Amino acid sequence: MKVHRRWGGEAWTVFESVRYSAACQTCDAEMECWGVQALVGDQLRWDVESTCCACGFAEAVCGGAGAMPTERRAQMLAEHGAAWLQVDPPSARSVTIMRVLRAELGIDLIEARATLHRVLDGDCSGTLPEMEHLARALRRAGISAAATRR
Repeated sequence: MKVHRRWGGEAWTVFESVRYSAACQTCDAEMECWGVQALVGDQLRWDVESTCCACGFAEAVCGGAGAMPTERRAQMLAEHGAAWLQVDPPSARSVTIMRVLRAELGIDLIEARATLHRVLDGDCSGTLPEMEHLARALRRAGISAAATRR
């Protein structure tokens, strides 16, 4: 289990990684694989690296920005547990939070309202890099927010 925070200029780089096995596409032996999700500055990124000890095949899939593969995300949540987004009620302006949620998550107004309620109820969760990404966006908008583990 790896959860790291590194200083990278203006903000901490936050990342989590998971190790798993998969069949080698060249020789069908078991490959060792690593999946990583990272928040670098204000950008959420992911990648997967695989190496086969039997035949030497190696592969790196750099997903860059965008959604992490569902299977790796689920594995990361299972291994590390969820992180939770918390906002400070005195600073929690609903309209501002909804604007940030829509911009960062690419959701419509109805989804933003439902997500707003989860945020205000302390029930908005995801991977640590995902929740820190939202917390940073909210802080830039003047909302006191943090990503925490329970």
